[in-house]
Amino acid sequence: MNANRALDELLAGRLRPGVYQWRAPAVPGAVGDTAWTDRAEEAGWRAFHLDGRRARDKDAFLRLCAEEFELPGWFGGNWDALQDCLSDLSWTPAKNGYLVLYESWAELADTDQGAFRTVLDVFGTAVKAWRDTPTPMVVLLASVGVEVAGVPRLAF
Repeated sequence: MNANRALDELLAGRLRPGVYQWRAPAVPGAVGDTAWTDRAEEAGWRAFHLDGRRARDKDAFLRLCAEEFELPGWFGGNWDALQDCLSDLSWTPAKNGYLVLYESWAELADTDQGAFRTVLDVFGTAVKAWRDTPTPMVVLLASVGVEVAGVPRLAF
């Protein structure tokens, strides 16, 4: 299945919500291309774009999430608080689901493997919290030739 078709299937609710590796289609200026957000939002999904080039350690990643998810003032700036916030999202409602694209995740994985594994755990817990609701969450780890052990591929 190619990346565009996989995204369409996901947005249509025909694929199980989860954390997936996703090789985005080659486009001019691929890193940072946000055409996928328009597709997601047209389908009633709330789209979030995490640019991992801005997050090479735990603190930078938590700041990036606070900014991108527009986390509430009570966000405590730690892993537990991030997990709580991503399992709630009441301040940013979605009609059909939540789609998170995490690009350049290798920046964190290369510099702090433990923090990266915690990120995967936090996302996995959030996906499970939303899975059986009318607004599931899907996390896509955009991949360009690098893979994450134990994370299934959505499209390659």
